[in-house]
Amino acid sequence: MPDQPLILWFRRDFRLSDHAMLTAAVASGRPLLPVFVLDAQAESLGAAPKWRLGLALERFAQSLEALGQRLILRRGDALEVLQGLVVETGAAGVIWQRMYDPQAVERDTAVKAALKAEGLVAESFPGALLIEPWEVETGQGGYYKVYTPFWKAVSARGFAEPLAAVTRLRAPAVWPESDDLADWRLGAAMQGGAAVCLPYQRVGEAKALARLDEFIEGSVDRYKVARDFPGQAGATSGLSENLAWGEIGPRTIWAAGLRAMHQGDAGAEHFGKELVWREFAYHLMHHSPQILTQSWREGWNDFPWRGDNAQAEAWRRGMTGEPLVDAAMREMFVTGRMHNRARMVVGSYLTKHLMTDWRVGQAWFAECLTDWDPASNALGWQWVAGCGPDAAPYFRIFNPAGQAEKFDSEGDYRRRWIAELSVSPSAEAKSFFDAVPRSWRMDGKAYPAPIVGLAEGRARALAAYAKSRGAAA
Repeated sequence: MPDQPLILWFRRDFRLSDHAMLTAAVASGRPLLPVFVLDAQAESLGAAPKWRLGLALERFAQSLEALGQRLILRRGDALEVLQGLVVETGAAGVIWQRMYDPQAVERDTAVKAALKAEGLVAESFPGALLIEPWEVETGQGGYYKVYTPFWKAVSARGFAEPLAAVTRLRAPAVWPESDDLADWRLGAAMQGGAAVCLPYQRVGEAKALARLDEFIEGSVDRYKVARDFPGQAGATSGLSENLAWGEIGPRTIWAAGLRAMHQGDAGAEHFGKELVWREFAYHLMHHSPQILTQSWREGWNDFPWRGDNAQAEAWRRGMTGEPLVDAAMREMFVTGRMHNRARMVVGSYLTKHLMTDWRVGQAWFAECLTDWDPASNALGWQWVAGCGPDAAPYFRIFNPAGQAEKFDSEGDYRRRWIAELSVSPSAEAKSFFDAVPRSWRMDGKAYPAPIVGLAEGRARALAAYAKSRGAAA
């Protein structure tokens, strides 16, 4: 029946352009019911991503309202909520855009099976990635475990042009009731940090597209050279935040980068490679989901990393006494993001100089990043720890002081984020102390001495590596 509504189940895909599920929904001619379900998986998000989810929902609801639509909010088990909405509205079924982490796959598979068993429409669509993780394989038929051949394989295929934005969504005759977003209190765990972090967020599809245009027009040409310098404003796109919530599609970004490359912008190809690195993370997560919880390389599960410890707590608080490390940790706490070069440095410092399990760092990033992404976060941590795919050798240890001298030679980045290093600290540096929990009792008056000597930490890590490799042999 063409007047039976179709439920559009949104999860992390809050946009109107390049959206295969929306395009198919419009083509169906049916009335459409956009829905978001706050289920156990969404409830389990860390403080910063859960707060950022709330911002995304608020902005996306406004975009739908501009088209005469509404975003219906419900809380509970996804299958039960969707089945209840089908009964309430007489819907023909439910469609959605795919997610790829194991918990989401398990949930979505169960939802699809249950709905189909009831004779309802239940269909999933691509859109979060340039290419589905199962659509590319090696010449031997397996999955790629090294990035460079993966890049060559997928870039040689090319990608379809992004779909046009939908401009009309047929509304139902009657709207079901919706929860009030404010009642969900998605930002409760952020406490005072929400007000500090908010100015650094660029929420919604319109701002994501503007951010892409700004980067392509102003910075992509110097991207390959400038992207490693955390103190250089505008050197990177900042789009990880919007990609994480589906406020922009990867094909839209790829198409813009490809046009820049054809125009001769020197950094455009490298920008494309970084986008495909995200694809590689999802490819690996699909084929080896244990990457989220276990050391990916064989022989690493018995490596003598420490569990959580007092030095790791100093790392979380940006109080290690290593200025580049602490600047990066404070940047993340204030802005919800961290420069990629800085991520490598703080990850190496935690797992090698402090000999702390990479999962401790992974969990903290999942708590603090507004651009948190399960696949990219896991791959990044395992890469820097030395136990992941395409990993640098364990004995390649980033020296924070050396990295600072090379990539922050004038100290701009460190001064920007560490108030104790300046006579007249920046507002950004001081705002860190407004964001942190009161229980940390930080006042910004005293900066600590290094909690571990860099030579000492390096030697300890190398000794552990040598002993572990010897035992494995």
